Amino acid sequence: MLNISNNQLNKKIDLADFKSGKKIMNIKYYKYFNRFLLAAAIILLIVLFLPWTQNITSQGTVTTLKPNQRPQHIQSQIPGRIEEWYVQEGDEVKKGDTILRISEVKSDYFDDRLMERTNDQIQAKSSSVTAYSGKVDALNRQISALRNEQKLKLEQTRNKLLQSRLKVKSDSIDLEAAKTNLKIAETQFNRIQTLQEEGLKAVKDVEEKRLKLQETQAKFISQENKYLASKNEVINAQLELSRTNAVFTDKISKAQSDMYTAQSSGFDTEAQVKKLENAYSNYKKRNSLLYVTAPQDGFINKVLTGGIGVTFKEGEQLVGIMPSQYDLAVETFVRPIDLPLLHIGEKVRVQFDGWPAIVFSGWPNVSYGTYGAKVVAIERFISSNGKYRVLLAPDNTEYNWPEAIRVGSGAKTIALLEDVPIWFELWRQINSFPPNYYQPEDSKTVLKKDK
Repeated sequence: MLNISNNQLNKKIDLADFKSGKKIMNIKYYKYFNRFLLAAAIILLIVLFLPWTQNITSQGTVTTLKPNQRPQHIQSQIPGRIEEWYVQEGDEVKKGDTILRISEVKSDYFDDRLMERTNDQIQAKSSSVTAYSGKVDALNRQISALRNEQKLKLEQTRNKLLQSRLKVKSDSIDLEAAKTNLKIAETQFNRIQTLQEEGLKAVKDVEEKRLKLQETQAKFISQENKYLASKNEVINAQLELSRTNAVFTDKISKAQSDMYTAQSSGFDTEAQVKKLENAYSNYKKRNSLLYVTAPQDGFINKVLTGGIGVTFKEGEQLVGIMPSQYDLAVETFVRPIDLPLLHIGEKVRVQFDGWPAIVFSGWPNVSYGTYGAKVVAIERFISSNGKYRVLLAPDNTEYNWPEAIRVGSGAKTIALLEDVPIWFELWRQINSFPPNYYQPEDSKTVLKKDK
């Protein structure tokens, strides 16, 4: 009843006496419902205070831990034409096994005897180097002989110059003696002539003294001429010394010029030999590249350039190979706002596509079908998708990852953070707050030691 009127019929009439009233008033289901609601409220209140592990969920893919274990494409270092295939897709190959054979497409390498002809050129040029070396040795011997001859010739010319100078000195002494004799003869002639004029000497005596004076004058003139000839010989000896030095210098310079020319030609030929040897090595290496081999043990995934007679450029991808030995890992991407919460060695749960799992992200111990992992690398620069790449490796303290997992399959990752009450997590999610910032236990221990 609504009890709108002051005349309350429920107090005057007992509804339990009626048939319909008996059916309604005697049922006590609402009491059980109230008890259920009370129990649910109590359980919900208790659940709100249960611990909840904050986490960061993201999507990732299965990859390998090391770069050399990841799928790769085999390329050719030179352009070529496919001649023969030795494998097919799905085959297992060992390191060094031949995958395909190619042929040259450049006209510079069409000659089948290219290496042989290049080797012949190397031998010829090497012989030229030997010949130039012999010519240089011969010119060195010639220069040595010319210098020895120059030394002897100069010594001879110097001796001749010394003899001429000594002869000049001797002739100058003789000239002084002739000059003295001339003075004496003139004095005697004048004296005898004076005495003859006084009548003390005969004319004959005067004639004798005049004759002796003329002889003395003739000797003086002859000695003076001899002295001038000796001085001329000194000048000639000096000219001979200078000429000899100039002649041999010219001969030696010409021989040295020929030697330097031969050395230059030898060096140039030697450089050509080195260039040909380099070309020979390149040809030899290029011939080995006509067979494309497997860089490591693995399986042929997919042939990217098939057929026979197909031409390709250098660096073009020919076939894909998956290494047979690899360590699995998971690469996942996290938002920049969550990046400070991740650290090296952080525990992460991984759910692989295709493996059934029951996941309670906040209660990892209750989850089923997830596998343990840990953070081994965090990207230092943001990726093109606006997130940071994180690399996860298997956690050796837990169950091994499934062996049937293939590289490239999908995975869902759950990074485990701090434990908080459920009510706090609900409040954080409603307000769109990030997870709590925290430091791992190892970092806290290090900080305490520093203090």
